[in-house]
Amino acid sequence: MFGVVVVGIGIAGSVRIRDLLNPLPSSPSESLKLQGFVSRRELGECNGVQQVSLKEALQSNKVDVAFICTDNQNHEQSIRSFLEAGKHVLVEYPLALSAQAAHELWQLAEQKGKVLHVEHIELLTEEFKQLKKEVDGKELVEGVLHFTGGALDEQKFGFPSFSGIARITWLVDLFGSLNVTSARLETNNDEKYSKLTANFATGDNRPLTWIEERAPGLKREKKVKFTFKSGVLDTFPPTSRGAVGPFMLDQNLFAQKLLGHISTEELAAEKNRILHCIELAEKIKQYCQQ
Repeated sequence: MFGVVVVGIGIAGSVRIRDLLNPLPSSPSESLKLQGFVSRRELGECNGVQQVSLKEALQSNKVDVAFICTDNQNHEQSIRSFLEAGKHVLVEYPLALSAQAAHELWQLAEQKGKVLHVEHIELLTEEFKQLKKEVDGKELVEGVLHFTGGALDEQKFGFPSFSGIARITWLVDLFGSLNVTSARLETNNDEKYSKLTANFATGDNRPLTWIEERAPGLKREKKVKFTFKSGVLDTFPPTSRGAVGPFMLDQNLFAQKLLGHISTEELAAEKNRILHCIELAEKIKQYCQQ
């Protein structure tokens, strides 16, 4: 059994507590035992789970694992603290808000012999699984992925290329390694509006565009237009709700890593994808700031 502490009790942290308390029968998640949670707020308990201090969580020999569910700006320091304390770490994306920090954290995890797992539930949704089936085997001519959503506080969540790294991850998982060819950021601070446009080239030099558009009240939505030599895909394939939610699927994957059930080849491929996406996010930020 691996003792777990959840750090941060927002939406994601609350879902993590729910899933840790109700693991799927006979799943890898049954090897995880929730020992408490850490929060800046004085809550005392949550769903019958006791609050503990950060110091207790770092020092307790009953805690083997930390689930980091804090604001993006706090990920790096939280991960570093728990790895240095000899704990395994699961963290919500993004891993960090710079490529250098991401590489340093991964190096630290490897030095300590600990699992560092970055949640990417966007790859585990039924929507994405069906999209990937539609795209598989087709030859891309050009493509656009356009995301809209509510305004985010850049101070807490980081530059839009980092807070929106789920969209980069989609494109990399669908089309392989990418190069950033240009990027720009349009903003209207008075209206809390931002629009990031990033242009990529695939390995065989096909153009891809990612647009991340945010403003108060803007509907959370994704649109795609992928042109292939065989035709155009501009609507998402129909899907039904999965029997198991993406957070639980992610938790099971993490538990499999702790149990040593994931091959070194799979682990290396995942690490490379995560670091590649972080590097793309950084290049986009640099283009926008030039």
